[in-house]
Amino acid sequence: MPVYRSFLFAPGNHPRRVEKCLTLSTDAVILDLEDAVAQNEKESTRAVVVQALSQPRRCQAYVRVNALSTPWSYGDIEAVVVAGLDGIVLPKVESAADLLTAEWMISALERARGLTPGAIDLMPIIETAKGYVALESIVRSGTRVKRVAFGAGDFTLDAGIRWTADETELVSYRSQIVVHSRAAGLEPPIDTVWVDLRNMAGFERCVQHVKGLGFQGKMCIHPDQIPLVNQAFRPSPEELTRAQKMVSAFEEAVKQGLASIQLEGQFIDYPIAYAAQRVLDREAAIVRSEGAL
Repeated sequence: MPVYRSFLFAPGNHPRRVEKCLTLSTDAVILDLEDAVAQNEKESTRAVVVQALSQPRRCQAYVRVNALSTPWSYGDIEAVVVAGLDGIVLPKVESAADLLTAEWMISALERARGLTPGAIDLMPIIETAKGYVALESIVRSGTRVKRVAFGAGDFTLDAGIRWTADETELVSYRSQIVVHSRAAGLEPPIDTVWVDLRNMAGFERCVQHVKGLGFQGKMCIHPDQIPLVNQAFRPSPEELTRAQKMVSAFEEAVKQGLASIQLEGQFIDYPIAYAAQRVLDREAAIVRSEGAL
């Protein structure tokens, strides 16, 4: 099962950049047919993206199609549901009906083209006020969706919110996306891009912040962002050592009939032991994912 820490956007109408991005250490590349492509190039770019999906790569390959409300969405989905596609990123999702529509289209194309049913992932981006208000129904839509993403650029534009460098204005929205995802049984969500490429210190603070809020990864717009994101969303050696100590000590305590202990001054009970085990499981999943590439 893939691990998703980093999703790198690549403009679909730039074959050389697409080719390079598919060789990088990102967990997934998003070949973009939406914002990165001018309207007069959207239809012709589909062929470039489909060609890229057939090439060797070291990462998962997703395609961001245009929103269902646009004239290009149907043609995008019809073109890119082919062998080699790992997932579709659907922008500006505003209702469960949007996902059900996309689900029907993808399923029909999988059947018609002899692809494995349900194998293509579908990741919606929550990036409008209407989509945010409908968040609960979106995450409970009963489709193939495993996780959602947050798009702060369009969201703040739509809601009239000033997107600042410290991003304090986004805390409540991000937290709700995490909580609703968890309540619906989805994976932790993927966070929005960081657009100030000169402010790497701010980017690092942002990554650590959203990791703490419960996100599992982040969308990226430049290859230089990938190493930091991958490292931040992977347990550090110190975290792994500590987690292993806690799990081992608690397992031994349980054998002795104890449900709470102290280890090096820290209180440990079942929830804390489970959290430590989650750190170990995360590392194991990353190792398996890297070995599968």
